[in-house]
Amino acid sequence: MDKKRMTPMNTSLLLTLAMVLAVSSSLAQVVVPERDGAADMKRSVFGIGFAGGPASGLGLSFRYHLPSIVSYQVIGGIVKVDDRMSYSIGAEVQVDLSRTGVVRVFAAGGASYFYSGRASHNDMEGPGRLGFGMGGELYASSGIHTTLELLFTYFDDGTVLPLPQLAFHYYFR
Repeated sequence: MDKKRMTPMNTSLLLTLAMVLAVSSSLAQVVVPERDGAADMKRSVFGIGFAGGPASGLGLSFRYHLPSIVSYQVIGGIVKVDDRMSYSIGAEVQVDLSRTGVVRVFAAGGASYFYSGRASHNDMEGPGRLGFGMGGELYASSGIHTTLELLFTYFDDGTVLPLPQLAFHYYFR
C-alpha cells in the first residue's frame, strides 16, 4: 500500500480553506446594532492616529465623529532634514451611508496642501489637492479601526486621478 504524503501545495490549500472558514464564521457572529442606530449616534467619539493620502494629507490625524452621521478629521505632518523641509496639512469630512458594529461605509471629501523644498520654494507640481469619493472603516481590535478610501483627487496643476487613502485610528470617548 502506498501512503499519501501531504505536499506543500496540499498543506497551503488546507490552511487557506481553514482561514476562510474561520473568518466567515466569525463575521457571522457579528451583532448588528439597533435598526435605527439611534443608540450609538447620541454620543461623540474621538480618534487619534495616522492617515495618509494625496487628497487629505499625510501624518498624524485627529478625527471627531459628531453625535450624528457626520465626522471630520484634520491631518498634518512635517519632516525637516538639513535645509529641506516637507510637510502636508489637510482636512476631510465624512458622511455615514451605512454603519454596523464593525463596518462603516461613508462618502468623503477632503482638501490638502503639500510642500517640499527649501525655505522659500516649493518643488512640488500641483501641491493643492481636492478629493471626493467613498470609503470604508473596519473595526480591527480594542478600539483600533482601519480606514480605506478611494477619492477622485484634483491636483491644482489640472490632473485628476482616482487615488487610495489609508488610515489607522484609536477611538475613545
